[in-house]
Amino acid sequence: MKSALEVLREFFVMGLTAFGGPTAHVAFFRDRFVGVKKWLSDSDFADLLALCQFLPGPASSQLGLCIGWRRAGLPGALAAWTAFTLPSALALTIFAVILLNFGGEGIDGSAGWLRGLQIAVVAVIAKAVVSMWSTLCPDKSRQLMALVAAGVILSTGPAWMQIVVIVVGALIGFFFLKIPEKKSVPEKGGETTEVRTGSKTAGAVCLGLFGVLLVGLIVASNIQTGQPLGAFSAMYRSGALVFGGGHVVLPLLSEEVVNPGWVSREEFLAGYGAAQAVPGPLFTFSSFLGAMIEGPGGPWLMSLIALIGIFLPAWLLVLGVMPFWTEVVKKPGLRRALAGTNAAVVGILGAALYDPVWTGAIESGTDVVFLIGVAAALLVLKLPSWLVVILAGVCAELVS
Repeated sequence: MKSALEVLREFFVMGLTAFGGPTAHVAFFRDRFVGVKKWLSDSDFADLLALCQFLPGPASSQLGLCIGWRRAGLPGALAAWTAFTLPSALALTIFAVILLNFGGEGIDGSAGWLRGLQIAVVAVIAKAVVSMWSTLCPDKSRQLMALVAAGVILSTGPAWMQIVVIVVGALIGFFFLKIPEKKSVPEKGGETTEVRTGSKTAGAVCLGLFGVLLVGLIVASNIQTGQPLGAFSAMYRSGALVFGGGHVVLPLLSEEVVNPGWVSREEFLAGYGAAQAVPGPLFTFSSFLGAMIEGPGGPWLMSLIALIGIFLPAWLLVLGVMPFWTEVVKKPGLRRALAGTNAAVVGILGAALYDPVWTGAIESGTDVVFLIGVAAALLVLKLPSWLVVILAGVCAELVS
């Protein structure tokens, strides 16, 4: 229990201070838990990161789960997730409650502060796309895959097409991509402790439950379309089927909650903008969406249901795959498939940057000028995303 409390304390600090999105979170985790606390070695950390990048879901939150599990078992995993997630989930739920009370049936899509948040989101996601393009599409083959993926998504409507694109990307990667072999590096840091992976039986149960819930919730939501089942099913599907985490979940969530009319596009983009201004995992955006969806128990209960729904697949997949991971991570075919998946993810996010993000935020030449200013703050002044989002909202309100 002492170790679990230690995990809780460390990750609560991360939940309050870890701004910058999944990539920054990984860097924070490495500095703290490999460099300072020495809970893991560099190679252990790299193996866990590879696992989380391979699985669908929020990579940084899954990495936190793994670190907590390795340190203190299941109580440690629960402590890590709770402490890292709670601050931003609470803040975004409060933001949703304020919007609901401020705007009655909704919010004014022309409000200056809201326009600022929406435009800031364009710049933040564009920066993420450029960064992911340079990292995950280093050669012409993967660049072409990303462009084709974006074209397919933009020319077709259904959300399930994203899953098709990801599967095709994985198959192309497995059979055709050539990935340089990773060179071994000297081991650094880490305590000499027995590696905790869990039993294969428990892992198989978790994977089975993941699949049963995925299929069962789809069937159940088609039979019973009311709340809270509809929201829980939508969030579970999004958490289970999105590769790349973070910004990549945007198009899936938009399809799930905006298209049915549960949340307006203006509310959706306002909440996503607010999610850039708080620390912790971007998937806590689901708590905002849950609070905005009308359902039994009010916004607080709906927020909790949505939050659990989107993170539950991450729990089941991590605990399910971890016992088997050390045996499969060395297989070169897996690395090629992962590279193809990542290229497809870049294309999906690029498509989302145009629709719904750009089309929902940029309406005039003035908006373009404002966007250039926001981009300059991000890329030239190198201000953190959370600060840029806040400043964009304030400035837009002042000049409106």
